[in-house]
Amino acid sequence: MAQLPETFETRMQRLLGADFSKFQQALQHTPPVSIRVNKQKYTSEVSLSHVPWSDSGYYLAERPSFTLDPLLHAGAYYVQEASSMFLEQALKQTTDLDQPLHVLDLCGAPGGKSTHLASLISKDSLLVSNEVIKSRATILAENIAKWGSGNVLVTNNDPRDFGRLPEFFDVMVVDAPCSGEGMFRKDPQAVQEWSEENVILCARRQQRILSEIWQALKPGGILIYSTCTWNEAENEENMAWLAEQENAQSIKLDVDVSWGIVRSELNGVEGYRFYPHAVQGEGFFLAVMRKAGEAEEEGYTTGKKKKFKLQEAGKKEKALVQDWLLNPEDFAWIQHNDTIFTIPENLLEAADEVYQKLYVIYGGTQVAEVAGKKVKPLQPLALSQYLNKEEFNTFELDLEQAIRYLRKEDINLGTNGSDWVLLQYKGYPLGWAKQIGNRINNYYPKEWRIRMDLPNELPEKSVLE
Repeated sequence: MAQLPETFETRMQRLLGADFSKFQQALQHTPPVSIRVNKQKYTSEVSLSHVPWSDSGYYLAERPSFTLDPLLHAGAYYVQEASSMFLEQALKQTTDLDQPLHVLDLCGAPGGKSTHLASLISKDSLLVSNEVIKSRATILAENIAKWGSGNVLVTNNDPRDFGRLPEFFDVMVVDAPCSGEGMFRKDPQAVQEWSEENVILCARRQQRILSEIWQALKPGGILIYSTCTWNEAENEENMAWLAEQENAQSIKLDVDVSWGIVRSELNGVEGYRFYPHAVQGEGFFLAVMRKAGEAEEEGYTTGKKKKFKLQEAGKKEKALVQDWLLNPEDFAWIQHNDTIFTIPENLLEAADEVYQKLYVIYGGTQVAEVAGKKVKPLQPLALSQYLNKEEFNTFELDLEQAIRYLRKEDINLGTNGSDWVLLQYKGYPLGWAKQIGNRINNYYPKEWRIRMDLPNELPEKSVLE
């Protein structure tokens, strides 16, 4: 690892005291590898070591080639750093997750916290997962589609745009862009880019972000703030600033001492610090704040007849595709141009509000493309947790065929016909192919395809087995 900046070392010595040498040693070690399982899809027993603060987080003994595991592409699990899974404790300890909630993940890409939130909230809750940078928002939408929960809208907006949705969210998660000190072990580039000036710049930017989105949080609502850095300016000082500025109240969490998480406190505001010598994870900070006041009941509905932006799919079109999902009556069926997509029926009004005020790049579950009297199933349908497999011909691929399919190469199934075929690996859907006689057209999205050079031998099993 590159030489640490002197001012950083001086500050860490002050923060850690006698533990500083252990911290230095930990930075020389290989970071732990962890995944979070999608329990809505993968229901088998997982015989891996548990991440203690997450019900679905697990450690791996070593880093495999995740790209060559079809179950990753099927959305059966997500590769996520263990410390950041502490979000689960913050949410469970402060929020009634049985209630229908509106949740915002403001800095969502590439999708670790968003897929985690989607697993924790109820089916009748709405998650808005936002990313400012367009190219990263596209990757976020891909990972949300693979997770398949169907109650997420992916937006590509600046934080200030959320002022158009006053008092809309019950929970906001801000994993703020930061100076990245917690990534020093993983990313030597982060050491090169670090400076005291950048720390100050990041702290100011974080304050601006918090100011811009605060209006969108309901009174009594919860803000979960996190960074992957250790300096106080971007962490405790920003939370103390928010408490003073907005009269926000700090919320204390119950933390098992054996987890190794360090509590911090500044002006009555409590935070939680993750150091690599104390936890099996990377550097991380988290704090939870409550907005003053109490929410009114469904504040944004009015007596007026609401004009919807989202248009219902036509009866004919809906009839062609509604049986492709389990419990089709639970969903609102929307048609936008040639695309039919669904969102849970009870979320239609809230989702429409988001579509009217923000730039949504992906929503719900994209089911089909309509062309005249024909309908083409879309990739997110294959990966949906609500896919009705009974409606399709399915074909089980072996590992080599699955990898070829995911590379968008030609595959031969040795079958005949003229139907859409749902291709699976070990029972987990990967996507669609179209049978034309004895030929197969590969419909895997080209922007999702595996691009890496293949090794001489493929791995024998999935990381989950």
